[in-house]
Amino acid sequence: MADTDTSPFYITTAINYPNGRPHIGHAYEGIAADVIARFQRLQGREVRFQTGTDEHGLKMARKAEEQGRTPRELADEMSGYFREMDDALNISFDRFIRTVEPDHHRASQAIWQRMEAAGDLYLDRYEGWYSVRDEAYYDESELKEGEGGAKLSPQDTPVEWTVEESWFFRLSKYQEPLLKLLNTPGFLEPASRRNEMIAFVEGGLRDLSVSRTSFDWGVKVPGSDNHVMYVWVDALTNYLTGLGFPDETPEMAKFWPASLHLIGKDIVRFHTIYWPAFLMSAKLPVPKAVFGHGFLLNRGLKESKSLGNVTDPLALAEQFGVDNLRYFLMREVAFGQDGSYSATAIVTRTNAELANSLGNLAQRTLSMIAKNMDGVLSKFEPAEADAALLDVVHKACATELPQEFDKYAFSVGLEAWIKAVYACNQYVDEQAPWGLKKTDPERMKVVLQTIFVALRDLGIAIQPVVPDKAAALLDQLGIPQNERSFAALNDSDWFNRLVESGFTVAKPTPIFPRLDMPEEEPA
Repeated sequence: MADTDTSPFYITTAINYPNGRPHIGHAYEGIAADVIARFQRLQGREVRFQTGTDEHGLKMARKAEEQGRTPRELADEMSGYFREMDDALNISFDRFIRTVEPDHHRASQAIWQRMEAAGDLYLDRYEGWYSVRDEAYYDESELKEGEGGAKLSPQDTPVEWTVEESWFFRLSKYQEPLLKLLNTPGFLEPASRRNEMIAFVEGGLRDLSVSRTSFDWGVKVPGSDNHVMYVWVDALTNYLTGLGFPDETPEMAKFWPASLHLIGKDIVRFHTIYWPAFLMSAKLPVPKAVFGHGFLLNRGLKESKSLGNVTDPLALAEQFGVDNLRYFLMREVAFGQDGSYSATAIVTRTNAELANSLGNLAQRTLSMIAKNMDGVLSKFEPAEADAALLDVVHKACATELPQEFDKYAFSVGLEAWIKAVYACNQYVDEQAPWGLKKTDPERMKVVLQTIFVALRDLGIAIQPVVPDKAAALLDQLGIPQNERSFAALNDSDWFNRLVESGFTVAKPTPIFPRLDMPEEEPA
């Protein structure tokens, strides 16, 4: 096994900003986090998985005003779409948090009061550039020039000059501790994000404006009711809210600091500079790790409303199947880098690897056992070729895939897994059990049962990625629920127990039917 750590594991996604409906990028992060959460549970760890929506800020207030309704009405509707997405994509969260909830306001005010007690907050006047779309402040030196001389943020979003009274956080005080943290091995991955943040901090940190008075949709600043907290102070605190902060709860004791904040590369600064500084000020431990993944591009282009290429993840899931979509996203893209998808690519990948390779392997093997052996399994001694195949499969499932998933290298782990599937198909072609039925029926039984054993290992290993399909396969194999962990892969007696239980293989139901190639790419 790649990881024998049995300590509690707390994973969070960034909470989604619901000023619009979910797009495929939101789904990508949620699926990746779910794969990690399921993988860690199968490793025997107690997992807490949190996601949700970030509902305050000027962007939400303006959107609601445009639509002639209150921010809360907008938040209630839009947050529901994100909850619907998570449910539809089989995201196994433990808490879906909303920042409008009273316990979150209480937690945000508590961390504010701790920072104030540390002497890290002071009242002054803010004058500078602000991106409403990013809910972020930018220095003049960070801005780009757009069409007609318009100033744009590093993310190509419009910025506006803002002047108002504001509370400031002494971010500059934490420059050296933050540099030390960023240089801590494993704190921030991939390395490109870490290097970028180190360079930013080394360039000098300025104190951060952390309240607004120009609107009132947010968490009230304690003792300054005309101020609402900067939305990122509020948003980042959600990771504590879900554990019961500021109370000394069992969840806080067990799960904080967070094992992993999984976020997009565009918000790494907030999670690895601002958030650790707030926590240091509040005398709280900083998260153990942050991973900034890349963007998912629609046929090579970043999704945007202006280009008309924003994809509804629920439509993709309905068209291609939830598990097929999950597999494609984890297999196709090197996690951490930008990657591209298309309907054609989804169909091509899932047909080749899930339908034609694993699905066909399971279907023909279980069909032959049901038909030619009356579904009855028996103890057997693998020959050299059989043992060699089972070694390849076991190594891929029990060692290679877990090692890569521990590093969030999903595509690499799945590459090892699919190579084991290919090895099984090659073995079947070479052994030709359909011919052995007449010439050597006992050998046929050994060959078919060798693949049966391999299918069990393959099914266990792929559970984090395709949970429903893997469960269906393991059900057909008669594998009990309590024997589906990664530790079970090292149980050498499971097959004999299954034989002794009297389990018989029924005529199988296809698990991975082929997908039809789309006539045209959906927008």
